[in-house]
Amino acid sequence: MQEAIRKARVLVEALSWIQRFQGRYVVVKLGGSTLDQPEAVQSLLTDVVFMSSVGMKPVIVHGGGKAISAAMAEAGIEPRFVEGRRYTDADTLRIASKVLVEKISEDIVGALTAQGASATALHFRTENVLIAEPLRLSGSDGQPIDLGHVGFVNEVDREVLVRVCSTGTIPVIPCIALDRQGHRLNVNADTAAAAVARELNVEKLVFLSDIPGILTNVDDSESRISHVDAQEVRRLIADGTIAGGMVPKVEAALDALDAGVRKVHIVDAAMPHSVLLEIYSDVGVGTEIVP
Repeated sequence: MQEAIRKARVLVEALSWIQRFQGRYVVVKLGGSTLDQPEAVQSLLTDVVFMSSVGMKPVIVHGGGKAISAAMAEAGIEPRFVEGRRYTDADTLRIASKVLVEKISEDIVGALTAQGASATALHFRTENVLIAEPLRLSGSDGQPIDLGHVGFVNEVDREVLVRVCSTGTIPVIPCIALDRQGHRLNVNADTAAAAVARELNVEKLVFLSDIPGILTNVDDSESRISHVDAQEVRRLIADGTIAGGMVPKVEAALDALDAGVRKVHIVDAAMPHSVLLEIYSDVGVGTEIVP
């Protein structure tokens, strides 16, 4: 009986959050090491199905860097990174497109469908929603850096996303975009998720990470910052507290906040149902970033 009462209390606690976020968009970015953990992915997708079932409008944006590198190795192609970005020649683009669209997107849609949700993948073979242009970088000598077929998202087809979400269907978007001429470009999944969040003016943008949030000491998970504003985040980047692979993720979060996203959450993908705990409970389990 006590267990049943405890469960009832949990539901009651979630009720006010469910009512508050009903009808609101939430973008969840999935990628990195999370995709190598089937149980973590399954838990996350259950959270997404729950959100959809109680009236939120979730959108999944995903990457798949490790799977792309593995497929390249199988094809005898050595991955090359320039300024922290994957150099994408024609062969790499072909492999990345195949892995992201034919494998990862299809697997995510299949897993959501198996849990009773309606889901569809949106990409260059179905309905493309990410419009990009080539990413231009310059080296310290001022000379252009060749990245190959790498781009950045500068437009999102909001009309398609709104239409799909209005039917109760969960969009699944891989990080392959098209330019205005219909050419494919490999884009960063974090910044693509931020672009989608900006366009939908979402309630929340959630980044799944392999750490429990922003830490003041990377070796101590207990040093997690549960709530922080954008100004403090910029200070933590400047003094080196936020470093390495967390920097582009956090910078994408700041861009989204600047464009009107209300809150960004960074949560640990390995924690079961971390997304639900962060959004629908009184005690968050990740880092909440606000403007």
